[in-house]
Amino acid sequence: MSGVKLLTVSEDEGEQRLDKWFKRRFPHVTQGAVEKMCRTGQVRVDSARAKASDRVVPGQVIRVPPLPDVDAPSRPRPDGVNAADARMIQAAVIFKDEHLIVLNKPPGLPSQGGSGQGDRHVDGLTEALKFGYKDRPKLVHRLDKDTSGVLMLARTDRVARALSEALRHRNARKIYWAVVAGVPNPRQGSIKYALMKAPGHGRGGEGEKMICIHPAKAKDFPEAKRAQTDYFTLWFLGNRLSWMALEPVTGRTHQLRAHMAELGHPILGDGKYGGSEADNKGEGWGAGIGGDLSKKLHLHARSLTIEHPITKSLMTFTAPLPDHMARTWKLLDWKEDDVPADPFEVFK
Repeated sequence: MSGVKLLTVSEDEGEQRLDKWFKRRFPHVTQGAVEKMCRTGQVRVDSARAKASDRVVPGQVIRVPPLPDVDAPSRPRPDGVNAADARMIQAAVIFKDEHLIVLNKPPGLPSQGGSGQGDRHVDGLTEALKFGYKDRPKLVHRLDKDTSGVLMLARTDRVARALSEALRHRNARKIYWAVVAGVPNPRQGSIKYALMKAPGHGRGGEGEKMICIHPAKAKDFPEAKRAQTDYFTLWFLGNRLSWMALEPVTGRTHQLRAHMAELGHPILGDGKYGGSEADNKGEGWGAGIGGDLSKKLHLHARSLTIEHPITKSLMTFTAPLPDHMARTWKLLDWKEDDVPADPFEVFK
């Protein structure tokens, strides 16, 4: 345990919430612990009691009570990323050269910060991905927080522009794996519903949900954007669950999740689009199937094929399944090598 400290808020720390200041100085201390120390009067600002939500300004003196010692793996590194997070994000690297880095993004880790995303995200951990280079790598696309898999970063602005152009003009092939409720009929096809944001901004995230618009009615909704998802059923379990390959021809927010739900076969574990409900419009069950199936989202960016922006060689990056999906594959006796890497090409 360290002793009592009297620390002055520095000019470069600026004005911020007390709990934010505390977490930046002592990242190993939990939010709950900070709130408790404030509530019990152990943390004080200019000798006065304070709440975790109070704002502090440069020059104020903060009393910090004795804190538990932090183990070495959790100490902040010189770049501001704690050692455990640095190891995690570096272990996610599946390819790197002097131009780009490719990650297998873990589920639950946002690509970038934003509303409700917190302070821990891939973009905030890129200091740990410099690997001796001067500049931090830059994200060139995103994955939803709970979607795992292939995520690219560029080491330079030039490479970032080239990769972004390739993705924008669809000079890349992205294949996702998912587990969905029921078995689609037909088992291969395209979903071409336009997508638009649902109205409202409630606590349940309604404003972030996308709704599907039939192509014949899209002209009546000027805010709807054209979207297309190709799908292929790789394997299925009776009429209850299917292992799907999904290729987003366009790249809209929540496209795969909204399209599969509209088809009547929501992705397992997708609470926003019905994949956590026992009943759904398709045959079988969603995440309510029970047993040992994880309730986490079963959507994984399995592979990405793209031309290298500098060498011009065609490269395919493949990301292993995250732990919760690997357990589902084992439970259902599905083998990754039993299906083609690109069924859309094989079965054209």
